[in-house]
Amino acid sequence: MTMALPASPEALAKASWNDIRPHFDALAARELDHGGVEQWLADWSRLEAMLTEAASRAMIRYTLDTRDREAEEDHLRFSTEILPQAEERSVALQKKLVASGYTSPALETTLRAFRTSIEIFRDANVPIMSELEEHSATYQRITGGMTAPWEGKDLPLPQLAPFLKEPDRDVRERAFRASTMPYVSARAELATLFDRMYELRQQVARNAGFDSFRDYVFKAKLRFDYSPADCERFHDAVERHVMPAYNRLMTHRREHLRLSTLRPWDLAVDLYGARPLRPFSDGAELAGRARAVFDRVDPALGAQFGIMIDERLLDLDSRTGKAPGGYCDTLHWTGRPFIFMNAVGLMDDVMTLMHEAGHAFHAFAAGRLPLVWQRHPGSEACELASMSMELLSTPHLERPLGYFAPEDLRRARLEHLEDVIVTLAHVASVDALQHWVYTHPEGADASARDAAWLRIRSRFDQGVDWSGLERERVARWYRQLHVFLYPFYYIEYGIAQLGALQVWRNSLRDPAEAVRRYRDALALGNTRPLPDIYSAAGARLAFDAATIGELVQLVEEQVEDLRGDVPAAA
Repeated sequence: MTMALPASPEALAKASWNDIRPHFDALAARELDHGGVEQWLADWSRLEAMLTEAASRAMIRYTLDTRDREAEEDHLRFSTEILPQAEERSVALQKKLVASGYTSPALETTLRAFRTSIEIFRDANVPIMSELEEHSATYQRITGGMTAPWEGKDLPLPQLAPFLKEPDRDVRERAFRASTMPYVSARAELATLFDRMYELRQQVARNAGFDSFRDYVFKAKLRFDYSPADCERFHDAVERHVMPAYNRLMTHRREHLRLSTLRPWDLAVDLYGARPLRPFSDGAELAGRARAVFDRVDPALGAQFGIMIDERLLDLDSRTGKAPGGYCDTLHWTGRPFIFMNAVGLMDDVMTLMHEAGHAFHAFAAGRLPLVWQRHPGSEACELASMSMELLSTPHLERPLGYFAPEDLRRARLEHLEDVIVTLAHVASVDALQHWVYTHPEGADASARDAAWLRIRSRFDQGVDWSGLERERVARWYRQLHVFLYPFYYIEYGIAQLGALQVWRNSLRDPAEAVRRYRDALALGNTRPLPDIYSAAGARLAFDAATIGELVQLVEEQVEDLRGDVPAAA
């Protein structure tokens, strides 16, 4: 028995679970004889692709305007009603497939994932996951509506970022205080929200037979190739090799600015130019120049990005009511990615778009695979795609087609490479916080979490004077949406940064070959284990101190070379 799917995901925009359930029932009722498994899998994949795209479209509409109550209702209907129940039915179909004894080399990683999902799934967790989605939407509504007074206007917080780069230190300080105050003021509300999310997540873990949510989530995220102990090795390696480089960066910054101490509002100002870089004026120019950049990296990538522009699969400008952050989401039915950002005209925005475009190219490359489960690997591979593209694109950012005049391109590359060091330290702090929160009983207490953050932050954020700013320093983790929405999704950035640095190192020797291998890795989708995907890209999955030390040394050498060519700011 088969059931015809609607013509498009848009037809499901107002669907309820009762509209979706019959399609899962029909798949569950079909006999899986040897000759019919492939067609059954194809039909199931088409259902998953259509349903996930309908849910993605609802999520996109909500994040574009968190004030839109109808969009919020649609998003919540998918995230709290439809998708949790669809997951329950999907696990039943996974059991049916596994019980059939079906096997295929092309589905080896998919079947391994299915067996793990079956192992940890519990009916009791379905309503809990629904409630967690409701709390996630609350976080987005609170933070998406945050504004700060500035020069007689209430601005969305991303629009204060340019003022953190101003040469006038007083302006920077005012911008810092203005942009952090909404999170300071919302601390009690956000802490209460996290209290509830913490309790629910720990209950999910207990229901599935785990001692802590951390142990559960490593299984749920299908982390077959590394463990919590490897993450702790990463933290230690960052402390050993990244922090000395980080401290040298901070010392250079303090001396260059002729300051006795660095304050947090001194961290974004450009050291190498009299005025901040302003590489574009609006989202349309940001996208148009990106297409030219990607043409230079590889014409096929430029053509793919052109499709996104032509089909309006980008929403880049910051505005009031828009959810914070940036993302690239894959629309599996139509085979297209969508990029969401909060751009305000800065170098950071250029690199964010390069990053999200790497995800988009991954979606295009893996979208050719026949089944939806083959197309989307773990986040560690997804972030390898995005962070590698940041580094592969930087040599091509020069005008007239790119963003920077020749004399400014060195400044942009310096800013990016210095940020690589800062990012590795930040990743370690965010990941270490989450390990502490979910493995200590004190993680249930808001004050204890804040104190833990301050301890961890002092380990990975040094050389900056935060005296008198403890509330603002605490507020930094409340601003990290991953901790609220996607728990334990952050170490991937560190793992992928190390892989991306290896891809970049290869590109310094042979750019065309590095890009070719990068694209080969993206085309694997989820058909190979994580170490194989990294190997295809010309990298090694690594957590050890020796590898991290070697890569950090390369970054520092490149920074020194670039500094030698860039005149100091007056």
